[in-house]
Amino acid sequence: MALVVQKYGGTSVGTTDRIKNVAKRIIKTYEAGNEVVVVVSAMSGETNKLVALANDMVDIPDNREYDVVVATGEQVTIGLLAMYLKSLGYKAKSYMGWQVPIITDSTFSKARIESIDDTKMRADLKAGNIVVVAGFQGMDKDGNLTTLGRGGSDTSAVALAAALKADVCEIYTDVDGVYTTDPNVCKEARKVEKVSYDEMLELASLGAKVLQIRSVEFAKKFNVDIHVRSSLNENTGTMVTREDKDMEGILVSGVAYDKNEAKIAVLGVPDKPGIAAQILTPLSDAAISVDMIVQNVSHDGLTDFTFTVTKADLKKALLITNEAAKEIQAQEVQSDENISKISIVGLGMRSHAGVATRMFSVLAKNNINIGMISTSEIKVSVVIDEKYTELAVRVLHEEFGLQG
Repeated sequence: MALVVQKYGGTSVGTTDRIKNVAKRIIKTYEAGNEVVVVVSAMSGETNKLVALANDMVDIPDNREYDVVVATGEQVTIGLLAMYLKSLGYKAKSYMGWQVPIITDSTFSKARIESIDDTKMRADLKAGNIVVVAGFQGMDKDGNLTTLGRGGSDTSAVALAAALKADVCEIYTDVDGVYTTDPNVCKEARKVEKVSYDEMLELASLGAKVLQIRSVEFAKKFNVDIHVRSSLNENTGTMVTREDKDMEGILVSGVAYDKNEAKIAVLGVPDKPGIAAQILTPLSDAAISVDMIVQNVSHDGLTDFTFTVTKADLKKALLITNEAAKEIQAQEVQSDENISKISIVGLGMRSHAGVATRMFSVLAKNNINIGMISTSEIKVSVVIDEKYTELAVRVLHEEFGLQG
């Protein structure tokens, strides 16, 4: 008998018919003699509706109450799924995050899981129950409802798999694996059989929407194998697993893009020690993550300081940055939402020179200007005008021979 954790995303449970289809897949796994824990998202589009309701009420919703609103979508899904499983004669029990309980910190809307008490779930599994858990949510130590950020159901599933020491964590979505790039942008994209934790971490952080980054962090920390699959067919998907020697031979394994970026530029900043900290610390205190950072060469004692945040955080980040700019006597604050981040990722970059040069050259040949650059051991990212996103993805995909 194996212990299997399965996660189904919003598209997979988007209608009652699809929830019934998910139930059949769960039953098949259960009937094969496995213990099954199921994590589900809200039905497709429901979280967006809840977010819209919150934003219609106030410009910047209170974080605690925002979580109270947006966590309700998953409650509907777990109830419907458990209800249907029971109607077919199977024992099932649904859990909200706080009922497990999944304990998080108190960073509302971006909470991090700190611990999971698996006692009740193990007792239910031993009694023959299929356990159905609401993804995306938990509870802090003060009893407040918290959510883990968009895509947080992936993190819920992997964290539960780690706590339960599951044999595998299957992430079911509307695609049947990890692709070399978005098939909707590049028809030559192909499915990858396996990808390392580090590569998936980079791809997830750079805009690939298959897995949430924190779910991969959990998987790497606790050695949880993730099988990314489609809920609409029986095809083998992509295994996200430990690195092996075969992976190192691949120069570039994927091209990612992210249109959910916005740029903030603080112009005429006094060039002296501590200025960067004065700009960024208030953002960090407000739980706003800053991605790429560029500081220009100083002229006449002044410099420009530019960084990116998510579009969702832009309004709040601008308010905070304008206050910081006044304190340091900067000249001006500008923002731009019409950008995107394009990235190439591959373990082979560690041992091959000239990868960035090839990337910059092919973009230049296609008259795509680079605004910002960021690198790591296995990735190169650039910021470009949003209107060139699809072109950049296609030419880079071809340049590094990723087509199927």
